[in-house]
Amino acid sequence: METETADRTTGWLTEAEQRAWRIHLDVSRLLMYQLERDLQPFGLTNNDYEILVNLSEAEDHRMRMSDLAKSTLQSKSRLSHQITRMESAGLVRRENCESDRRGLYAVLTEQGWETMREVAPRHVASVRDHFIDLLPPEALDSYHAALSPVATHLRATRGH
Repeated sequence: METETADRTTGWLTEAEQRAWRIHLDVSRLLMYQLERDLQPFGLTNNDYEILVNLSEAEDHRMRMSDLAKSTLQSKSRLSHQITRMESAGLVRRENCESDRRGLYAVLTEQGWETMREVAPRHVASVRDHFIDLLPPEALDSYHAALSPVATHLRATRGH
């Protein structure tokens, strides 16, 4: 009886829930590993690429460092180290924020833009090869519908 009460209060996963959770973890790790491998010939990590994407899509190819940290889910300290490394590679530069003397912008350089133009098509091909094209087209809408509530929940709890 004691075990039955513990099971109910703990909320252990059912066999179906456990399978879904474990395949999610497995696919997430394996996919990110493969996408990172496919970026290595360009000297980029997944985090580098995510920063380049954010900056390439931002107005004037620049973002406040604090906004970039939030967007990429990195601490300001970790992002600062990463930006330093990317600056050394010529992909980004920092600029002071005129309206806030303590603020800094990360700015995509011309070399960073050219790198994005070269890498993006290959990255998209990798995403297709290792994810999108392996799913039947009708599964994509179901997949999106199934995971959207999770993403919404996690975005809402992120700020707490």
